[in-house]
Amino acid sequence: MIETKGLTRTFGSTVAVRDLNLSVEPGEILGFLGPNGAGKSTTVKILTCMIKPTRGSARVAGYDVEQDSMEVKRRLGYVPEAGALYESLTAAEYLGMVANLRGIEGDYAHRKINEFLGLFGIIDARDQRLSEYSKGMKQKVLISAALISNPEVLFLDEPLNGLDANAALVMKQLLRELASQGRTILFCSHILEVVERICTRIVIINEGSTIVDGTAAEIAARTGTSTLEAAFAELTGVRDAADVTRDLLAALSSSGDEATGPSDRP
Repeated sequence: MIETKGLTRTFGSTVAVRDLNLSVEPGEILGFLGPNGAGKSTTVKILTCMIKPTRGSARVAGYDVEQDSMEVKRRLGYVPEAGALYESLTAAEYLGMVANLRGIEGDYAHRKINEFLGLFGIIDARDQRLSEYSKGMKQKVLISAALISNPEVLFLDEPLNGLDANAALVMKQLLRELASQGRTILFCSHILEVVERICTRIVIINEGSTIVDGTAAEIAARTGTSTLEAAFAELTGVRDAADVTRDLLAALSSSGDEATGPSDRP
């Protein structure tokens, strides 16, 4: 499970997360949403023990992220939005290193690595250097690294980024199966149609605080909208897409007029 109480993180005079109370139970896939700068990434960094909170508390899999950070790290898997890989290694070498750090060794590690690379259709490239991988192939390796230790809690930040349609389909079904086994999953994404389809509950934050918590249908009903996308725009103060599009087209048109306007020459 994941639980925060009064979680707050400041950077100088900027409050990134403000008194955030959050609870995610085993078996839930929580869509954790918000506009850019809302505090999502900072919250995830605290929960994965990358940074410490300014005040408040957070527990993951029953352990305090400050007092028991090593126990927390043993029990979680994390797919960052922009994960860095050791690109001089092959996929097999990289996953072998991750497995070793997780205490997975020998034939069992070898078998697990091949299982994941096979699941994502890149087993034939297992001995190819990561520097030669496409963006989608690298994402498959990052997901494999997060899952290889069979974690109790998963933090996924744009996990489908770069995946082809077949791999994305496998990943969505895998998340549902993991949740059915009692895993706790926190899912961050800007692709709201995906969130609406696979997440059992959704929390939207803005300016570091929760502004709504519920299912996609409940959130849409509260805002008088028909989709999560429309509800998100309503709740976070985003301008109507049609208005923004019209203004952008007008700006493009005026730029074109200036570029092709009359010459200053006599």
